[in-house]
Amino acid sequence: KPKLAAVKTLNGFVEADVLALVASLKKSSEHPLAEAIVQGANDQNLKIESVSDFESITGMGVKGKIQNRTVLVGNKKLLEKFGVESNELSLLAKDLQSTGHGAMLASIDGKPAAVIAVKDPVKESAKPAIEYFHSKGIEVVMLTGDNRNTAEVVAREMGIDRVEAEVLPQRKSEIVKRLQSEGKIVAMAGDGINDAPALAQADVGIAMGTGTDVAMESAGVTLVKGDLTGAVRAHKLSQATMKNIRQNLLFAFGYNVLGVP
Repeated sequence: KPKLAAVKTLNGFVEADVLALVASLKKSSEHPLAEAIVQGANDQNLKIESVSDFESITGMGVKGKIQNRTVLVGNKKLLEKFGVESNELSLLAKDLQSTGHGAMLASIDGKPAAVIAVKDPVKESAKPAIEYFHSKGIEVVMLTGDNRNTAEVVAREMGIDRVEAEVLPQRKSEIVKRLQSEGKIVAMAGDGINDAPALAQADVGIAMGTGTDVAMESAGVTLVKGDLTGAVRAHKLSQATMKNIRQNLLFAFGYNVLGVP
């Protein structure tokens, strides 16, 4: 459950004013990080305004107008797309990302305004689950649209083997295909609309029950509580099932071999 950690402003912008505008824009988004920003604004009793001309730009961020002010919130690519200078904000973001924070850049009326930092704590069950899969000789890959610096901090903490960061939604299924072309059997765990094609492409799609309906429709396995220990249980259950199948076949063939004479 992500939480708002900090708002670092530039160019004389006031933290509370920026947060109110960003939260107003993010209220139209269903992303978990957006919910964290809105909750952070509510905690400070800031007024959430209505948004016009809302636009979600895949893999970049969101754009909209609040009280005749044009607000952009997303990554460096989004600001560059609309001609906003992003270098100073990027340096601020890099410092936050190096400590494992997710960082979003915000501009108001074409001016760089702030970096919004969100801390997304790792679930306690994640590390034991990764350790279990390692014990079974299974490689664990993090596949994320998040910034590489943030992703690598989390990967080191969790002992993840490989990181594919800053991945646009359409590329997730392409990476699954690439792994399959290397001869690997791929299980993909995800919870969002953007994960659905990759979940469908994987040999085993594992959806989080706390995620979107389309992810659950695309996957073969749904973890009701959205907890990775459920994936561990599913793997153990699958191994026990295959063992039972082999035993049944062995007994069936043995019975028939003895029965024929």
